[in-house]
Amino acid sequence: QVRLVESGGGLVQAGGSLRLSCAASRIIFSTVTGGWFRQAPGKQRELVARITSGGSTNYADSVKGRFTISRDNAKNTVNLQMNNLKPDDTAVYYCNAFDTAYSLNYWGQGTQVTVSS
Repeated sequence: QVRLVESGGGLVQAGGSLRLSCAASRIIFSTVTGGWFRQAPGKQRELVARITSGGSTNYADSVKGRFTISRDNAKNTVNLQMNNLKPDDTAVYYCNAFDTAYSLNYWGQGTQVTVSS
C-alpha cells in the first residue's frame, strides 16, 4: 500500500530554518505530482508548494522567496526547505502525492512545525 511519511518538523525561532522530507513507499514521486500542504488551527488546509513530474514548481504567495520544494529521485523523496520562518508558518504540514494516472490522492500523517516569536 502507498505510504507517505513526513519528517523534519519541530520548534524553531522566527527567522530560523527547517527542512521537511517526505519519504514514499509504493509510489514513485518522479511520476506524480508531489506537494506540501499545511493547516493551522482554525484555518483551512492550504497548498504550500508543489512539484510536477516534469519538475515545474508552484508556491503559495505567502512563502515565495522563503520556501523551496525539491525532489530527490534517487531517494524517492520530496523535500521542503523553509527559511526565514515566521510565526504565521506554524501549522501541521502534510505531504501529498497526486497520481494523475489513477486520479488518486495520497496523504502523509503530518508533521508539526511551530515557529516562536
